[in-house]
Amino acid sequence: MAATSEQGTGGTRRAVLPDGGLLLFRVAGVPVLLAPSWWIGSLIVVVLYAPLVGRLLPDATAATSWLLAGAFALLLGLSVLAHELGHCLVALRLGIPVRRLRLFLLGGLSEVARTPKRPGDEGLVAAAGPAVSLLLGGFCGLLVFAVPPDGAVWLLVAECAVANLAVGVFNLLPGLPLDGGRLVRAGVWAATGIRAKGTRAAVAGGAVVAAGLLVWALWGLATASPDRWLRLGVCVVTAWFVILGARSELAAETRRTWPEGLVLGELVRPVLQLPAESPVSDALAASAGRGVVLVRADGVAAGLLDEGAAERLASSSPHAPAELAAEPIRAETVLLASEPGEDVVERVRETPAWQFLVVDDEGRPAGVLRRDDLRAALNRRTR
Repeated sequence: MAATSEQGTGGTRRAVLPDGGLLLFRVAGVPVLLAPSWWIGSLIVVVLYAPLVGRLLPDATAATSWLLAGAFALLLGLSVLAHELGHCLVALRLGIPVRRLRLFLLGGLSEVARTPKRPGDEGLVAAAGPAVSLLLGGFCGLLVFAVPPDGAVWLLVAECAVANLAVGVFNLLPGLPLDGGRLVRAGVWAATGIRAKGTRAAVAGGAVVAAGLLVWALWGLATASPDRWLRLGVCVVTAWFVILGARSELAAETRRTWPEGLVLGELVRPVLQLPAESPVSDALAASAGRGVVLVRADGVAAGLLDEGAAERLASSSPHAPAELAAEPIRAETVLLASEPGEDVVERVRETPAWQFLVVDDEGRPAGVLRRDDLRAALNRRTR
């Protein structure tokens, strides 16, 4: 997604993406974004946590309580950022591209560009975040014993330990979209060889996690726990996030699953090779619903004929070379006829192209797959 930039104060420039996420910085080329909802989540934490500060530090003024509550919200955000950076860096290390890292409401998300190909990779990426959080939480927990107790500094260090430990432990709960759910999926996937079974098991775990959060919140109200309102607010929002995330994971798995009995050859359109210098009107007429590979005089493919661009060019210059309406053939837009169906779906989903050249094992053109044809076939088989 392309970023635009706005002029900030002092002559600095800060990139802003069209969806409203504020670009904070980049890590290994991956943009780190702060969504507007993060401010809402932080405000909720401040409002609900400030009264607890007064109980923990009886001598603290109202201003100090609000300041420490704000510090806790910030530390929680930084804890989530460290957690997501763990995912991001391990994914990149394994060769899995990451589109962006987003912080929002009470959580974060590292958006990978493709699904891990092996359950082991899925497990490593999932485990990296909680590992970072637990290590940071343990380190801050040790610092607590080195700081004079009952002061603001002690509380800040304790807050940092609690924030990281909470993020780490919570994300290990066994349900999607949490990391524990991804570990469950990786385990079931490794045991059965079928990723979809792992997803279904982890989605069921997500429902159990959401129900458990709501029960814990209601228990806090029933027992008049000192943190009952903080617990209620966080649990309700988090349960809502878990339910939506689990549903989204299930829908994504359904979209990427290759239906049983569907053959790629049924979806591939016949391919026609034409000279790249052919008049665009003739190339358009010859296509007749087929894919057209335009070949230069030296035998190098100029690209696939883009029908939309060809129609626009033919309306104004019917004798112009068809190559001017060619869509370049890139490595990511070439599919093997023998490629597994799930890999075909994944490639089409992640590649911004409307048609793909299908070749046989010898590299010879075998046809053209159009995105709309694949989508229609998958929709028919999943109804």
